Amino acid sequence: MSELLTLTALSIVAAGFFVGIVVGLTGMGGGALMTPALIFLGVGHTATIVTADLTAAAIYKTGGAITHAREGSPNLRLAAWLIAGSVPMAFVGPYLVSALTDDTEQLENVLKLSIGIALLFAASTYALRLYINLRRVRSGAATPDENPPIRPIPTLLVGMLGGLLVGITSVGSGSVIMIALLMLYPGLSAVKLVGTDLVQAVPLVFSAAVANILLHGLDWALLIPLVIGSVPGTLIGARIAPRVPQSYIRRGIVVVLTMSGVALLFKAGLHPFGEGKETLEAMLVAGVGIAMLVLVPVVWGLLRKQHGLPMFGAPTVAELEKIPGDRRAARKAALAAANDAEKP
Repeated sequence: MSELLTLTALSIVAAGFFVGIVVGLTGMGGGALMTPALIFLGVGHTATIVTADLTAAAIYKTGGAITHAREGSPNLRLAAWLIAGSVPMAFVGPYLVSALTDDTEQLENVLKLSIGIALLFAASTYALRLYINLRRVRSGAATPDENPPIRPIPTLLVGMLGGLLVGITSVGSGSVIMIALLMLYPGLSAVKLVGTDLVQAVPLVFSAAVANILLHGLDWALLIPLVIGSVPGTLIGARIAPRVPQSYIRRGIVVVLTMSGVALLFKAGLHPFGEGKETLEAMLVAGVGIAMLVLVPVVWGLLRKQHGLPMFGAPTVAELEKIPGDRRAARKAALAAANDAEKP
């Protein structure tokens, strides 16, 4: 009991609580935020942190999946094909990494490098998702199809890639698989996409957690405060989600993911300025964050202009996030954007 009252345990509870709120608000960022947060807190070895994060995610994602299943939102046939690809690879992934080296320090660096790359990949997939929806606005969006014909081979490959990524890093079950589903099944509505992703994520995360537990064991002193913090945080986030502008939070997550990814690459041993230049590396991480805050809106505006839309205005990022599978909303956004463009 005394282990749960230490400063370290309280910091884990706090990290779990705040990340849980973000997950409840947006449905994204669980492993992508929790894993680097715990690494930067220095609460254990990277492999131990990944194992605890996956185990906690298996607990709180189950509740979300059950809720979506009761509402009938998942496409269960599609989820089954994803599971067939993701679960075996999620189990194999940790063993593949462990086979690379027996040295603990080298394994730490490999995992940090993998997580850093996964975070940058997750951030870029969110940007790609918005760009795909922007193009749909101009084309009128796909015809809604809640039960599309399954494309087995591409779906299996998506599941395998997502499973491998999650098994090694605990990052990517939502971001990677979601963007792939958007491209493979454009007619699925947003609620179907989220529901399908949540249902397939539960066995995926369980498989990855079991493999990591068998390899690295389970640190209960890390897991228990993590669950204590993340479960109520997720419930609170889900409750207040309708009253919070999620698009701002999501864009903030992308900035944090990018900065965390770059910082983890440095912690993994990549030193572009040479050894012992931690101050310069910290300045570069901060510079990346500032550049994203300043330059990304400009680049996004230029992309909008290329598609005949004003640099700023309708359709907003929040509207674009609701486009998948909703032709009426897409056309409404396109008409609003066209009207704005014609105004003097």
